[in-house]
This record gives sequence, C-alpha cells and structure tokens, in this order.
Amino acid sequence: MTKFLINLFIKDKENVEKPEVRNKYATLSSITGIVVNVLLSIFKLIIGLISNSMSIISDALNNVSDAGSSIVTLIGFKLSQKKVDANHPWGHGRMEYITGFFVDIFIILVGFELLQSSVEKILHPELPSISNITIILLVVAILTKLWLFIFYRKIAKTIDSAAIKGTAYDSISDSISTLAVLISAFVARFAGISIDGYVSLLVSFFILITGVKAIKEIIDILLGEKPDPEFVKSIEDFVKDYNPVIDGIHDIMVHDYGPGRKIISFHAEVPANADICKVHDVIDQLEQDMFEKFHCITTIHTDPIVVDDEEINQMHKTTENIVKSINPKLSIHDFRMTDGGERINLIFDLTLPTDEKIDVEEVVKKIKDEIHKKNDKYYAVIKAEYSYI
Repeated sequence: MTKFLINLFIKDKENVEKPEVRNKYATLSSITGIVVNVLLSIFKLIIGLISNSMSIISDALNNVSDAGSSIVTLIGFKLSQKKVDANHPWGHGRMEYITGFFVDIFIILVGFELLQSSVEKILHPELPSISNITIILLVVAILTKLWLFIFYRKIAKTIDSAAIKGTAYDSISDSISTLAVLISAFVARFAGISIDGYVSLLVSFFILITGVKAIKEIIDILLGEKPDPEFVKSIEDFVKDYNPVIDGIHDIMVHDYGPGRKIISFHAEVPANADICKVHDVIDQLEQDMFEKFHCITTIHTDPIVVDDEEINQMHKTTENIVKSINPKLSIHDFRMTDGGERINLIFDLTLPTDEKIDVEEVVKKIKDEIHKKNDKYYAVIKAEYSYI
C-alpha cells in the first residue's frame, strides 16, 4: 500500500533532494495521517460511547490529536518551503522543526487531560459493555496503526525528516495503547472486571512519554546537536580524494538550517610551499563538489603546514604521541615550529572531547612539561578548544 500511494501521488519520487519533491512526500504523509486518524477516532468514539468505555474514548481522543498533529506538520512543511528573504538569508527550513515542537506540546497536553480523566474513572469505576464487534474493530485499529507506522517510517527515511520520524514513533505507541485497551475489553467481557480506568491511565502515560521524547529530539535540533558521525566520516573520506593538495581537515562544523539546508565549514591543511593559486582552485572545486555530493554550502579555511622538514615532522609525531599518552581522546592540529635561537616554540591547537570532564589547565601543563623534558629548548604554545563533532 505504501509503495502504491507513493507511485500514485509522487511522479518524480527518486529526486528527493528537490524541495518540491520532498514537499510532495510530506504532503502525502500528512494527508494520509489526517484521513486515517480521523476515521479511527470516529469509529473508536462511537464504540467508546456505546460501550461506556473510558479507555476507548481516551484512545479515540488520542487519534484526534494525531490528526491535528498531521495538520500542523503539513502547515510546517508548507512554511518551510518559503524562499529566502532579506531577514532570513538561509530560508525558512527550521519552520518544520518549530511546528513539530508545537505538535509535541499538543501531544503532552492531551496526555495530561487523559491522565486526569483516567484518575476520575479509577475513583468511580463502571463496567463497560463490550461486544464482539467492539473487539473486532479494536483489532482492526491496531493493524491500521501498525501500517501507518510502517508508512511514516518509510517516508521519514526517504526524505530524512525528524518531524515525520517522530510521527512514526507516535503511531507505534498508539498501537501499544490500543492493544492495552483491547486487553481491558477482554477482561471486562469475559471476567466481568473493570480495569478501564487503569488502562486509560496507561494510555495517558504512553502519550506523555511519546510527547516528551519527541519534544526533546526537536529541542536538540534547534539548540544545535552533534552531527551524525557517519555524515562527518563521509565528509572526511570525500576530502581524501584531494590529497596531496589537501593533507587533512579539522575544525569541522555543521549548521542545520532545516532539512536539506546544512552549512559546513572546516579547516584544510595544505603544504606551505604549494602554489597558492593552485590551492585556491582546488579549494573552489572542492566546495562545488561538496555541494553536488552532500547538497550543502561549504566554506573552507586553508591552514598552511610544513610537510618537507624532517625535524618538524618528527616533533609533530612526538607531540602527538605525548598527547595521546595523556588522554587517547585528545588530538592536535595546526602544528608549527618557530626557532627563536635560545628557545623553540611548538605551536599547535589541542582538541578536547566534549563527552568527558577534563581539567584543561592541568592537561595543558602536563603536555608542556612532557615536551620540555624532551629538550629544554622546546616550549609548547597550546590553544585548547572543544570539538564541534
């Protein structure tokens, strides 16, 4: 069914890097979600009212919130496609994240409302009237939500959408919630025991957990989260093809201005004795190739390094070994040596890991002391910084 819908409504389905094609996928996802969830909510609401089941009514309201989420997501995708203007030179791509944030807030509010209703039902329990048709329709609802999860996940993966990915996980949690409601119906039908309020309470917890997880993901993106390690590695591997003009890269930064709107910057180490015009041409070509490969705007800063001096190369390697012996997660770059006669300065940047608490002053002092022990003419001039990846 998913493949059929994509083939039916998206003609240029392979070119997902095009904004208009990506928008078609998002529109298909949202409209499908609206139609399916509205139908499910109507069926469940009718069943819940007839059977006097608070858990089924809660599940119906959950589907209403899902339909509302799909509407807001659709609006977000439309707004994110707006062209650049004087006040927004990077476009409006983050509107997709912002609308996703409001959807998640709405999910949490629905969860709290259902939580309150569930507590009232626990304090004043009533045995629901469950028929065979009720049980059959609940099974159909579970299977429908499972399909919707597969459908959302397929589209989210195809266009790399955090908003639709969150909707996919919401669908699988809905399937679990409806399964809990089905169990409640079985217990009421065959055991004559009302656990309706407790199951409704469980449903509300699922909704709250889903909302909190989804909102955390959106907040991380808006704050500026660490880029995908595989994406960073693909950049590093891609740049290796430009050796020997580019000897290596560091200080990689990835800025996310919305899906398909990433800005990349990094420092490229180039031989100090290279032809500056040739280096400039290679850097220009690399920036163009990066756009073709990753669909990202790239800015590259060149760092000239000496590559044909044996003493500098040897001290560079020695310094790296000293740094790694102190902490394997540390790394250095922009290594230079300046000979002032009485002393030789070893100048370099020290990159610190962000996932470990480090006493920067203590680490820098250790490195300086170890280098000075090698030769009392050596003095380390260190600039400590944290990695952005």
